[in-house]
Formats: sequence, C-alpha cells, structure tokens
Amino acid sequence: MKLDIIAQIVQILKDAPEVGAIEIRRGLFGAWSSVRVSKAGHGNTLGVGAGGHVIVTQPTAASASAPGAPGASQAPAPSAGPQLLEIKSPMVGTFYQSPEPAAQPYVKVGSRVNVGQVVCIIEAMKIMNEIESEVAGVIREVTAQNAQPVEFGQVLFRVDPHG
Repeated sequence: MKLDIIAQIVQILKDAPEVGAIEIRRGLFGAWSSVRVSKAGHGNTLGVGAGGHVIVTQPTAASASAPGAPGASQAPAPSAGPQLLEIKSPMVGTFYQSPEPAAQPYVKVGSRVNVGQVVCIIEAMKIMNEIESEVAGVIREVTAQNAQPVEFGQVLFRVDPHG
C-alpha cells in the first residue's frame, strides 16, 4: 500500500471521530485487496473499487432506521406534507451529482431510489466516495449544489419513503 493512500485514510479517520475500526486486507504477492472502515456501532465500509478509487458504502436501511442513527433521521416536511427522510453527507468534501461532468446525474427530483443505490459522489482528499442511499423512496429535494463543498452531516437529499 502506498504511503499517500495510508495518509489519506488516516486523515479521513481523523475527520470522523466516530470511526470504530479499520481493516486492511492484503491479496496475492503482498498487494492490498481491500480496506474496510467501520463506524462505531454501524456498518459503514470504505473499500477499493476499480482504478484504485476508494468507495464508501453507507449502512443498510435496518441500521439507518434505528432511533438516533446518524444520516437517517426524519426531518419535518412542510405542513400537510409527508415526512421526508434525509440522506446526509458522511464526510467533508466536494459534492458531485454524476460520475463525470458530461454524464447524467445519479438521481434528480422525482427519481426513485432503492437502498444501496448510488446517489452521488463526494470527493475527499482526491478520493471519489460513492454515496449510497440508506432509504428507498422518491427524491423530493436535492439540497446540495453540484461541484460545491459539503460538510459532515449536511443534508444532501430529502426522500419521500411513501412516494
């Protein structure tokens, strides 16, 4: 594993004090095959995808719907509207709606999403992190601006689970 990648992972861990563990697996001939980072009490993982990009996977809907679970709290919707669930940023970085500038966005208002479906990318320290939906439903609001910075815990999308 290259030192610059280790340094990036360490920085991500410093920026996320709720991280509980890190696991690095080595493959054949000493090459690293995967990295897994788990938040304390959650199933978030950080893995390596094609081209060496690090991919973050969010917890499943079962853990996200638990009371007090970060990233899945219900937000009050406008009066007389349905309760909307929020998809929040798990890190500080730059929000991207699509995998590349000329591509269609992963999701937009009116798109149906499923648990585990990629909804955006957040770039942190030159690492592209695919953010997956923790809930199923219809996107009612995209609150982040493409190619703009986002903060940890910032709401990125509001989803109608009954839509």
